[in-house]
Amino acid sequence: MEKNVLKYTGRLILIVMVMLLLMHLLPEVKIGGHVMRHVDLLGDVRRVSEPVTEPDSLLPPPPKVKPAFVDTCRAGMTCVEDYSDSTMRGMTHFYQALDELSKNPRPVRIAYFGDSFIEADILTADLREMLQKRFGGCGVGFVTITSMTSGYRPTVRHTFGGWHSHSVTDSVYFDRSKQGVSGHYFVPNEGAYVELRGQSKYASRLDTCQRASIYFFNRGEAALSVRVNRGETDTDTFMPTGELQEMKVNGAIGSVRWTVERADSTLFYGLAMDGTSGIVLDNFSLRGSSGLSLRSVPAWMLNGFNEQRPYDLIILQYGLNVATERGRNYDRYAAGMQTTLKHLKEAFPQAGILVVSVGDRDYKTAEGDLRTMPGIKNLVRYQQNLAADEAVAFWNLFEAMGGEGSMAKLVHAKPSMANYDYTHINFRGGKHLAGLLYEALIYGKENYDRRRAYETEP
Repeated sequence: MEKNVLKYTGRLILIVMVMLLLMHLLPEVKIGGHVMRHVDLLGDVRRVSEPVTEPDSLLPPPPKVKPAFVDTCRAGMTCVEDYSDSTMRGMTHFYQALDELSKNPRPVRIAYFGDSFIEADILTADLREMLQKRFGGCGVGFVTITSMTSGYRPTVRHTFGGWHSHSVTDSVYFDRSKQGVSGHYFVPNEGAYVELRGQSKYASRLDTCQRASIYFFNRGEAALSVRVNRGETDTDTFMPTGELQEMKVNGAIGSVRWTVERADSTLFYGLAMDGTSGIVLDNFSLRGSSGLSLRSVPAWMLNGFNEQRPYDLIILQYGLNVATERGRNYDRYAAGMQTTLKHLKEAFPQAGILVVSVGDRDYKTAEGDLRTMPGIKNLVRYQQNLAADEAVAFWNLFEAMGGEGSMAKLVHAKPSMANYDYTHINFRGGKHLAGLLYEALIYGKENYDRRRAYETEP
């Protein structure tokens, strides 16, 4: 007789189910640091209860996150692009200095380095006047002891005699270890003189200044005399200190004449007519320069100059002597300029830095058509990347003046604003471009003010 196995199978299933249901009542079991999950045979069919939610009034409020301030740029304007973030090597220090003028009157100094594009104070003369009218200040700033452009620089009457002039662009007999911040040094004969006289025909605030200075380095005893406003002569003697020296006079100065009475192993670098408060803008133009020669100015010289004339903003505008018709790769130049920027950052640790791109430069094609030199647009992008990599500020002059073909438009304007070499602007063009840069600087300052006001709001 066969056994009924179905009866035993049913009992076994019933026992297993009862055991599984009872296992749900077991406490949590930990094995090897892991908590074993509850056995719940009916978990897939049981109705899930609604989670109990607490009223919002019992929850702490979410944090208030203030949106980040976003700088704006007015339509039709080429604005300054500041890549400095928190490094303070862009425009922030300059804008802070402008803010402090009302509380702590002092010179706010700008060093404008460039090539022949700004020679004879083109562009910088008008930028200086615009800034001085708004923020105060007077005088033409720094002038080299001698200059090949003294005859047609309209912002100062500059006469001199008895000097041996040396420039970093000289092909022979230049000692780089002796050069000053402008890339020059000057050796006097006995009785050498240099005179600056203010004028008011081209720009305002240049006829008189409040302070006049001359800068030199002497290894032996030096005696200098100074004559202000063609009055009485004062003489002073200077013993060597191993550092850059300054002789200065204060007052209402319309003209100043310096004479070397005695100079034993003395090198001279330049002189200046400044205000004691407000904007000072020094033009450091060097014909034929690419900007790379700034790397060779001795650090001790730059440090000494920074002690005498600490800058709040350094502007670098180069490129005319770098761009070529077919230039595409400017890696070597960018690497050299990166070294230049690092050198200036170390020498002028407080200064903001603004890289101004090369402007438009046109050439004639084989068919006789005027076109923007292809290498120009590549160089502009390299300069923008340089500013970003070095965390400084950048202004696109090429874009501001109108982009491709804009130099030809300036040349053919009525009256003309540029020369027929389709490379250099004239004083009318300088005034036009200075206005664009001034507008960008002021708008940047307004953005800075808006950011500060926004950040102080609760």
